[in-house]
Amino acid sequence: MKKHNLLLLFLLTCIYASAQKNAGRPLEPLSDHYKELQALPATPNPARAWMDTVRYPATEYSGSIVYLLVKPHYLTDAQVKALSESVKFPANSSDQVRKELDYMLDLQSKRTDEQVKRVTFLGDIGYWPSVNQVPTHVQYQQNLKDLFFEGRELMGEAINAGNFPKVSKLLQGVMQDMRIMEFTIKYKLLRARPYHLEPKLQPLMKINSPSFASGHTLWAFLQAFTWSEVIPEKRKDFVALAEEIRRSREIMGIHYPSDNEASRQLSHRMLQYYLNNPAFQRDLREAVAEWNVVSPTLVRR
Repeated sequence: MKKHNLLLLFLLTCIYASAQKNAGRPLEPLSDHYKELQALPATPNPARAWMDTVRYPATEYSGSIVYLLVKPHYLTDAQVKALSESVKFPANSSDQVRKELDYMLDLQSKRTDEQVKRVTFLGDIGYWPSVNQVPTHVQYQQNLKDLFFEGRELMGEAINAGNFPKVSKLLQGVMQDMRIMEFTIKYKLLRARPYHLEPKLQPLMKINSPSFASGHTLWAFLQAFTWSEVIPEKRKDFVALAEEIRRSREIMGIHYPSDNEASRQLSHRMLQYYLNNPAFQRDLREAVAEWNVVSPTLVRR
């Protein structure tokens, strides 16, 4: 029995070491309209100076502002500050933003019923650390289900917190940092939503927090990169799902492409801090070991 346990530990260590060869992979390059839009001037255009006076209305703030009081999990306060200062949005009056708004108007004109159904579904996904603190909360189970959305979407219903408690612990820590990062940036910069600048936009829903940076895109890519540390061979699939999620926010008319690209870059920078954090490294090792033991009998092939 002792030899069997030692052999199992050795095998899991080898698997983890192999997985770490993929760790810290560079961020995929800009593509499609994101590359085209970022090539345009991001500086103020005097011809549209009025747009630079528009900020997210204080009357529309929500309770999400309380996340400014929460301590990060894997990040330090200094890292949160540095990361929050590493991104900025183009001037509202810039040629880049005008092109972004035109792009979103074009998406709006081509929205299909099938698209609306899918993006609305994706828009309802969201894990909230505060809900996870109250097991009797009416949304507790759904919240945990949403925590595993990306894994479940790609590999089936058996990918859940009950079957993978170590993976759940890792994702919960990541998502706590994500919410803190999201709202630290949003309430520091107070970017108006696209529909505040372009009256022709008809968003599928309105959001009660500032636009920059996109929270949905941040969690989509941060989870995709985290899952990819657990299952390196599925990185392409996780990144593709994150891409769909970020583009859904543009189809909905609630996020500029620049909101989404900033969040993609930010999530990758967060991962670099994580890979040098002993607590994250420990939790990742445990999640990888759990995955390799439990998943063979549960994962949809």
